[in-house]
Amino acid sequence: MAGLPQLLVTRPQPQADDWVSRLQALGVTASAFPLLGIDGPADPAPVQAAWRAIADGHDDQQRPLAMVMFVSPSAVQRFVASQPAGTAWPPGLVAAAPGLGTRLALQQAGVPAAALCSPADDGGQFDSEALWAVLQHRCRWPGSAALVVRGESGRDWLAEVLRQQGAQVHFVEAYRRTVPVPDAAAQALLVQALARPDAFCWLFSSSEAVGHLPQLAPGADWTQARALATHPRIAEAARQLGLQRVHTVAPTPEAVAALLQGGSAA
Repeated sequence: MAGLPQLLVTRPQPQADDWVSRLQALGVTASAFPLLGIDGPADPAPVQAAWRAIADGHDDQQRPLAMVMFVSPSAVQRFVASQPAGTAWPPGLVAAAPGLGTRLALQQAGVPAAALCSPADDGGQFDSEALWAVLQHRCRWPGSAALVVRGESGRDWLAEVLRQQGAQVHFVEAYRRTVPVPDAAAQALLVQALARPDAFCWLFSSSEAVGHLPQLAPGADWTQARALATHPRIAEAARQLGLQRVHTVAPTPEAVAALLQGGSAA
């Protein structure tokens, strides 16, 4: 494994440190370099209202609550942090996750396996479109309500599909995304990565995170940098920044390690 690049994991904390630990166990030299910060919601009231809807089984217009979709592990962690004491996830309520990390976060939060809905592990696609393929027949949508737990904004594709099916969609802002301020060690790591692009490889899991790099390194030349991206849209964002060596990879440490160690990310 000599000659493998040092992988820079750009997920928000604490996810970045967890990925670094798992990658290192697989023989990959990795460091955390978060390009997204996660803060609490601007207004906690919608989160509290969402938990009341979950407990009551319907929204404020008495529509039966069919499903709660979480866009990311951060959405799960921030939402569950406000869970009222003594409550449990209703066994009949679907908890939907577009990706493997989000599903794992739901499992860790105590959501029963029977309530989970996510794309197949071996499907190769982890997004709203892949989620809908397995979600559409899980619920009776006309006249129902659905919650989408996310940050301040996000893709509305699934919400539009649910509305077309006759469901009322409510967005719940469980967190805010921020631009992290790198400490001295992270600044030094960024300088090294720009000076020696062949010695490093970026791991991108968010298009928004890619967009923060110009702010952290104004005027930098990214044409020689290389990266792995966990979705084609994220890969395209990296290419628009100037990166020319970008590969897509499944969003698991095992897939990332296999790609690096197989030499496919050179």
